[in-house]
Amino acid sequence: VKVKIPFGNKYLDAIFSVPEKKPTYGMILTHGAGGDMNFPHLVSLGTYLASRGVLCLRFTCKGLNVAYRTKAFKAVVEYLKLSDDYKLSGVFLAGRSMGSRAAASVIRQLSQDDDGFIQGLVCLSYPLHRPKLQSKLRDEDLLLISCPVLFVSGSADEMCEKQLLEGVVSKMKAPKKIHWIDKANHGMAVKGRTTNNVMEEINAQVFSWLRENVQLQHK
Repeated sequence: VKVKIPFGNKYLDAIFSVPEKKPTYGMILTHGAGGDMNFPHLVSLGTYLASRGVLCLRFTCKGLNVAYRTKAFKAVVEYLKLSDDYKLSGVFLAGRSMGSRAAASVIRQLSQDDDGFIQGLVCLSYPLHRPKLQSKLRDEDLLLISCPVLFVSGSADEMCEKQLLEGVVSKMKAPKKIHWIDKANHGMAVKGRTTNNVMEEINAQVFSWLRENVQLQHK
């Protein structure tokens, strides 16, 4: 289902992947610095979750400024929260690369008025640092979040060195889990594996983590 979500004086393009049965939980998902909501990984995850009873809302927000992306993400959260079509008990925020930074930032900003609507955060290829610039970590939002967080990262991600992420995670107050995709780079490409094969692993991990966190009903 295609929708336009009001954002300031314009609209964000978005697509709902809707389960057959009335969903209790949803996920809002956005892309990295390049690409848009039709990025194959996002489409794959959205379809997978919807087929298992989770509403998935993907949206496009162009712009390379994290503050701008965060504002857009917030507008989408408000939109879903007030939606008459889908009355959800809670929602997970998720993003790929830069999108996951925006998602983390939204959760930190909204934690002041926490009403339990936001259930957790899923970071796909979280860009912890710039390539070859490991001294400057983008971890400030992560350290201030208290809801559950799942990281899905490639063990060969040039923007998220394994030991550095593990170090940040050990300092986080929130319940957290890292799932490493063996030998995957920032784009989740793995030599000798198809994209679909890698996505099956990611999708299954995300869904089982969601289920652990909300005891999702199986169809």
